Amino acid sequence: MRAAPPAPAPEPLSGRHRDPIVAVATAPGRGAVGIVRASGHDLSALIDAVCARALVPRQATLLPFIGSDGQPLDRGLVIHFPAPHSYTGEDVLELQAHGGPVLLQLLLARCLEAQPGLRLATPGEFTERAFLNDKLDLAQAEAVADLIDASTEAAARSAARSLTGAFSAEVAQLAACIVDLRMLVEATLDFPEEEIDFLERAGARARLDAIEATLEQALTRAQQGALLREGLRVVIAGQPNVGKSSLLNALAGAELAIVTPIPGTTRDRVSETIQIEGVPLHVIDTAGLRSDAADEVERIGIGRSWEAIVAADAVLFLHDLGHLGEPEAVAADAAIAARLPAGVPVLDVYNKADLPGAAEHAAAGGLAERASGAGGPTPARGLLISARTGLGLDALRQALLQQAGWQAAPEGLFIARTRHVQALRRTLAHVHAAQQHAAARDAALELLAEELRLAHRELGEITGEFSTEDLLGEIFGRFCIGK
Repeated sequence: MRAAPPAPAPEPLSGRHRDPIVAVATAPGRGAVGIVRASGHDLSALIDAVCARALVPRQATLLPFIGSDGQPLDRGLVIHFPAPHSYTGEDVLELQAHGGPVLLQLLLARCLEAQPGLRLATPGEFTERAFLNDKLDLAQAEAVADLIDASTEAAARSAARSLTGAFSAEVAQLAACIVDLRMLVEATLDFPEEEIDFLERAGARARLDAIEATLEQALTRAQQGALLREGLRVVIAGQPNVGKSSLLNALAGAELAIVTPIPGTTRDRVSETIQIEGVPLHVIDTAGLRSDAADEVERIGIGRSWEAIVAADAVLFLHDLGHLGEPEAVAADAAIAARLPAGVPVLDVYNKADLPGAAEHAAAGGLAERASGAGGPTPARGLLISARTGLGLDALRQALLQQAGWQAAPEGLFIARTRHVQALRRTLAHVHAAQQHAAARDAALELLAEELRLAHRELGEITGEFSTEDLLGEIFGRFCIGK
């Protein structure tokens, strides 16, 4: 029996994508192993010059890497992945050497010298070629970077799930349902006399309802995935000496910020990323907010505090239970509250619940009846905590998750980006418009078909079926070099 012919290599791409590329694929610095990766449509000259022998495809070979003077630069492993069975869909060569920065630069220079037309890869160019050669769709390509950048275990697992195509498969299934309905609608447009009972016979309204329900589920999961990837920016704000730095230290479990009884100790922002149930929270401690700053440095710090508050996803407005109800403290809190941006959610948090007399102050402020419960203090108007003893911190963490909109458990979740969420929202808007056309007494099938076409296009932007050069440049430009 004759062997099947090998799969053809992908057609050469246009422009800069025709050039063979090379880069150091491991992180900068010293390491046990460093990798130089090359990709192109024909790397035979590079293999001959550096390896000086033929290579068995996809098999690691130990050999010396030959320099331009014929002497070995190093001895290591080399693997050749012929097209199209490689990461990029082109010929790929990986040289695994000892991980010294100088050695890797020498090896990189040798590659550039040995292969005609070889150039340094731009950030993300290897993965971009994998996308352009149909080895990955755009959502999977983005998941590569998300897996590298994952800051929590849950984010890493979700990114791996997206990389294997879980998110893309869900989008593809939605797109197939929309296309199937589009075909029925557009076919009916050729037979105007059939329009009257088309919606009933084809079950178009039921199909649209099913698409809407599936879209809403996908949108919820994408929002959770985007939260896993991007986290929540939380700013701790309040008057000086209310315990903002102590709260940051308590949430982080480390002494990150200097804590003293002197008002105005914190002069600039101090930030730390923590995780709650796998969700990253970027918590920022700010300078105490007051109008009578002691010096220019503190005034600059207060200005930066307000900048952080405007850019926050949520603000923890910290109050001192020891001064609750005092006219001066009330006036200062009111002045801060008046300046808080209207679009930023605010959680009122009452600190120093461990102080003598704090219970009386809480009762006077109408908070005492809300300070009970197995889960810790959970007032309706705010949270009672003690940053020093940890009282109420569990309730605060749960409140932050609720504020972030965290609902789904990490198991089975895929990573997503803001652009994916926005595309799903636009898709849902077009489906809603299609439902309105379908429900109208004189249903206009032309408008229904157009809304379905636009919904399909929005879904295609997620996987890259419909994409622009600008979008690709923005996405892959954020990758590390060598990936």
